[in-house]
Amino acid sequence: MKQAKVLSSSRLIYLPLSTSHLSQSYADWINDPAVNKYLETKQTTLEQLEDFLKEQEKKDILFWAIHLKENNKHIGNIKIDPIDNSESSGEYGILMGDKSEWKKGYAKEASERIIQFCFEEYNLSKITLGVVEENTSAVKLYKKLGFEIYQIKENSGVYGDKICNTLRMVLNK
Repeated sequence: MKQAKVLSSSRLIYLPLSTSHLSQSYADWINDPAVNKYLETKQTTLEQLEDFLKEQEKKDILFWAIHLKENNKHIGNIKIDPIDNSESSGEYGILMGDKSEWKKGYAKEASERIIQFCFEEYNLSKITLGVVEENTSAVKLYKKLGFEIYQIKENSGVYGDKICNTLRMVLNK
């Protein structure tokens, strides 16, 4: 069974995502056009968010809430899901929801810690992700982390009223 456990890095604490993270500020992230620009979910209510969190609690999943160590503020989420045991691989996703904490290196710090954990604890051989090509800040981060593009899915989605390509990227252990 895959279970997220409490982890930490220099400035952050990673807690298993649960209904304890239900808050208006979390719902506000999802409803913010700057935050949800490249997300599939564009709107949520507190009730819908609560249902989502309850659903996640039931899953065999590696899903963490990212908190600041200094004040325990919930600033985003990170997950590796699904994990494909036959391929020894996992699918990465991150949401940095609190815009006041953007551009401080937290996404890189969180990604490095969670990827290290999954390579060491679950012995994954690779981690994959999908990202909208126009999400240049995310693509830049993933390249810094060592991810490489292995596939371009052309015209794969509409984001900001524009048909966009999706990049498939991989990081090998």
